[in-house]
This record gives sequence, C-alpha cells and structure tokens, in this order.
Amino acid sequence: MAKKVLTLIKLQIPGGQANPAPPVGPALGQHGVNIMEFCIGVQRPDQQENGRIIPVEITVYEDRSSTSSPRHRLPPS
Repeated sequence: MAKKVLTLIKLQIPGGQANPAPPVGPALGQHGVNIMEFCIGVQRPDQQENGRIIPVEITVYEDRSSTSSPRHRLPPS
C-alpha cells in the first residue's frame, strides 16, 4: 500500500550547502522531518554543484518520512 502524502515542500538550496538554518530547518521541522538526515542526504549528490541554486521538491508522508528530488538540473557552465 502506498504511503499517504502529508505535504509537498519546494525549496531552493545552494548545492552542497544544505544546513538546518532557514529556510531548510523551519520548513522541514514544522512537518516533523529529520532535518540533519535530509541535509546530509541532499549534500552528497550536490557536492559538484557547490553554490549553484538547486530547486528541490520534498514530499513528506504521514509517517514523517520524506523523499526529495531536484526539480531539474542545470548543465555545468
């Protein structure tokens, strides 16, 4: 059975620089998501895009788990 979606959060995070400070911490904390787990998971694939703004969609489920995916990746300049 599929998990029930609680909310969808859209953020713009600098690549490789996700941290629990605003806007990430407050946006995730109010929905009960583990902020540090999210930050570590987002930073790993984005290390090469250090500083480039990456739009991210975060799906939060009723059991407080979450998944995230970049909405689109810009080619390196």
